[in-house]
Amino acid sequence: MTNNLMRFDPFGDIARFEPFRSMDELFQDFRLRPAMRNFEAEPRIKLDVAETDQAYMVKAEIPGVKKEDIKVAVDGNQVSISAEVKKEEEERQGETVIRTERYYGQVARSFTLAHEIDDANAVAKYQDGVLELTLPKQTGGGGGKQLTVN
Repeated sequence: MTNNLMRFDPFGDIARFEPFRSMDELFQDFRLRPAMRNFEAEPRIKLDVAETDQAYMVKAEIPGVKKEDIKVAVDGNQVSISAEVKKEEEERQGETVIRTERYYGQVARSFTLAHEIDDANAVAKYQDGVLELTLPKQTGGGGGKQLTVN
């Protein structure tokens, strides 16, 4: 007599499961994948902050904006950077517009430093898509100030 009973292993399928090697494999049959591949998130301000005994030096990437569209505010040890970003892109084939993308918006970034800033001596320069701030540390009390970007 033959025993045709099989022992059920509820974890057998999971044990044979091979994880996805990439996100593309996860979406290989998903219809929106080609559209998602070209998706760009809205711009974001990326920062580098360095400190000496006397000051903070901040470099902020804000490519493609005019210096007139950048605002820097200092209030105590709080620093806020904002910019008006305008991006236009158009793809043509002959005289037919195939695709057009526009982005108009505001990007902003705020951060708090360990020491209060001497806003009277703070300097902001913008060149080649990089905003450079020199923020001297405050020795006494002070108020808030909006910096002029040079």
